[in-house]
Amino acid sequence: MICNLGNWERTIRIILGVTLLVLGYGTNIPIWGTVILYVLGIVALITGIVGFCPAWKAFGINTCLPRTAEKK
Repeated sequence: MICNLGNWERTIRIILGVTLLVLGYGTNIPIWGTVILYVLGIVALITGIVGFCPAWKAFGINTCLPRTAEKK
């Protein structure tokens, strides 16, 4: 898989993912809101850890530096 997320974007996605998961667990909102927070948090966390975003690939966006865009 080719990396298409730069280090700063990966960091932001990981922080955002953890924050959304904590909000889903720790807030008193309806169940549908909790599910949405969990799904968004998991997607952000996984894409941040892996370094690849399918949506960015579809739009042709690549925030990786040229030397880090190698195959993993």
